[in-house]
Amino acid sequence: MNAMRRVLVTGGAGFIGSHLVDRLLEDNEVTVIDNLSSGIREHISPKARFIKADLLTDEIEGFFEGQEIVFHLAANPEVRLGAEDTRVHLQQNLLVTHRILEAMRVKGVKKIVFTSTSTIYGEAPIPTPEDYGPLMPISLYGASKLAAEALICSYCHTFELKAWIYRFANVIGERSNHGVIHDFINKLRENPEELEILGNGNQTKSYIHIEDCIEAMLHGLKAQDKVNIFNLGTEDQITVKEIAGIVSEQLGLSPTFEFTGGERGWKGDVPVMLLSVERLKHMGWGPKLNSKEAVRETVKQKVRSIH
Repeated sequence: MNAMRRVLVTGGAGFIGSHLVDRLLEDNEVTVIDNLSSGIREHISPKARFIKADLLTDEIEGFFEGQEIVFHLAANPEVRLGAEDTRVHLQQNLLVTHRILEAMRVKGVKKIVFTSTSTIYGEAPIPTPEDYGPLMPISLYGASKLAAEALICSYCHTFELKAWIYRFANVIGERSNHGVIHDFINKLRENPEELEILGNGNQTKSYIHIEDCIEAMLHGLKAQDKVNIFNLGTEDQITVKEIAGIVSEQLGLSPTFEFTGGERGWKGDVPVMLLSVERLKHMGWGPKLNSKEAVRETVKQKVRSIH
């Protein structure tokens, strides 16, 4: 990857963002914007310039002055929240994206990298390629990300921007503070005898390790179309029940599994997900860890951090 010199990362205190910042700092001058609502200040390298700001409400245009590329990761990632608060993803995902694009337009920043999601596809045939359609998300989170993609695409064509859009499978690894592995570990620490599993445990999805994720994001920047869209994940799947087994094993526990619900863990949950990553593979990238290996490595890291 060639040095990009001046780089702005939104959500850089978050799980994926902080790992990305660490890599970008090897060759670039990096500015991080985060309101620390879910991100952790200590995860940001002291080599990065840090600005605590709310992208939804604060005056942000000045932060974009002189930047060459924006990595926009700031978002509310909790899919299930949309069934309780119908504005949270609209505001924190879509409206924030619009404010960032406007700041880029005003300050002449021409490149944006956006982290999207597999949930934009809804319940699609698998493995799902990037050109699958029509796109019919079943969660408000997925809808907000799809709308943000459309906004970015239209800005690229209207104001001569260039974009790289990554549709993620489940990303896991060190520093993650939400998702199924995080939830299972917390539940078992509270009650080692019983583990509540949302849904029937047969939800089957792809999980990619954070190190593979960052490599893929940087590799994809070699593409030079006006709008470059990539799926990002592994080529296999693992069930929630299997993940529960790995977490239990690593904690040295044998809990009873209690299933709460049908095929979905919550409203908007897509029970079966596998993305085609052929587009990135043709560019020479491939994940080093499969889903099961990524889950096992992540659980080991989290258990070590507990002890």
